[in-house]
Amino acid sequence: MTRPILALGAAALAFTAANASGETPAEKGEAKFAELTEGRVAGEPKSCINAFRSNNVDVIEYVGISYKDGDTLWIAKASNPSSLGRNDVPIFDRFGSQICRQDVIRTVDRYSQFTTGTVFLEDFVPYEKAESADS
Repeated sequence: MTRPILALGAAALAFTAANASGETPAEKGEAKFAELTEGRVAGEPKSCINAFRSNNVDVIEYVGISYKDGDTLWIAKASNPSSLGRNDVPIFDRFGSQICRQDVIRTVDRYSQFTTGTVFLEDFVPYEKAESADS
């Protein structure tokens, strides 16, 4: 009887140590967004972007999505960022080679494959690498 209690205690201690930073999942997502855009300058937002290779689309949990196109990083924040959790996989129902803010994006659970919600995007903002002072 003592072993299960010790195992639960050890698991609780490990969980507490893992969350010692006190950051919420949304704060971790914002930190990842800041890391991705560090050293980049935001450009003029667009409602649609050409996205020929869908394998370049990444989810920034609790923030939005990013799309890498050469040196440009396009980021569209979600108007409902809680719909992009750790286990949510976005499914883009698009027609053609563009991703647009008005496209229907549903999310499914990574493990159960059940629909978990929908995501609505804001405009896509291009982030270009900043020019260095030496150039």
